[in-house]
Amino acid sequence: MLRPTSRLLSIAASPSRRQVVFSGIQPTGVPHLGNYLGALRQWVKLQDEAAPESTLLYSVVDLHAITVAQDPARLRQWRKEMFASLIAVGLDPKRSIIFCQSAVPAHSELMWILSCTASIGYLSRMTQWKSKLALPDNVSPLDESSKAKLRLGLFSYPVLQAADVLVHRATHVPVGEDQSQHLEFARNCANAFNHTSGKILVPPETILSPAKRVMSLTQPQLKMSKSHKNPKSRILISDSRDEITKKIKSALTDSISSITYDPQQRPGVSNLIEILYHLDAAEVRSCHELAHDYKDLSMRAFKEKVADSIDERLSSIRDKYESVMHDANTHWLSDMNEEGSRRARASADATMALVREAVGL
Repeated sequence: MLRPTSRLLSIAASPSRRQVVFSGIQPTGVPHLGNYLGALRQWVKLQDEAAPESTLLYSVVDLHAITVAQDPARLRQWRKEMFASLIAVGLDPKRSIIFCQSAVPAHSELMWILSCTASIGYLSRMTQWKSKLALPDNVSPLDESSKAKLRLGLFSYPVLQAADVLVHRATHVPVGEDQSQHLEFARNCANAFNHTSGKILVPPETILSPAKRVMSLTQPQLKMSKSHKNPKSRILISDSRDEITKKIKSALTDSISSITYDPQQRPGVSNLIEILYHLDAAEVRSCHELAHDYKDLSMRAFKEKVADSIDERLSSIRDKYESVMHDANTHWLSDMNEEGSRRARASADATMALVREAVGL
């Protein structure tokens, strides 16, 4: 098995190789705090610190979204909201290529080519199709419990994920720890293709985000997610100060009076400490040290501190989002999407010219 090549949030690699960063996010509407701390803030940091000759591509991956049933009108609205959110958090369409996956046909074309050599055995060991269908980790796609639920798109979407990265010959991909398996698969696809067709595709390096997963406010043993039925389980980057305060106030904690960091015994309180820790990017400290600073606060006062910190970080993002989503700016948002898609098509087409020649198409 190939071992993943990873590093913390940095793209300081050999200057002899031009760096290309790619990452994608599904159009689920307005991102939540976990999306921001776990991925989007890191995208902006990479953009702001990248060398001028680096290429940065950030995609709204709508083809991945349809591996589960979607309402077409809602999906279009969610895609628009996600584009506006990417601008609101600080991505600059003049510096980064921001585009819609479905507007670049080469993603799907390379997926098919890679699918012709992808191993079903390897795909069957991937974990996300099992978690999406609430199946045990040791289940096989040929088991009766799987065959009734599993669709080809959901099973094979890691091949599309690999194509997303490889079609732009990305050198670096920022991901969370739960996505490392998919980058390993992308490297496997690249190496298998290159073994038979020459060194055309680039096996990407993983950039691990320093931010851990943000957990649900109502069920702190679960990851914060838009799929949770209770809207109080998550904070959206567009939430008002009032909404943030109410959600943090109602966040599940416990009856212990002091503030301590213990993810196993006190998951709710520990989740709020972790949120506060990751919001304060300028300070180098641990969650234990942060908890010690607030150990004498009441739970009510501590929650007020967390709510204030979240609102302080999100207020400018919220204002920018509302401005971009204003009716007068929707034409600009559409033009930005089209320009980004045009640049992404040029990037992908350069790779596909080499791939088609290599396979005889």
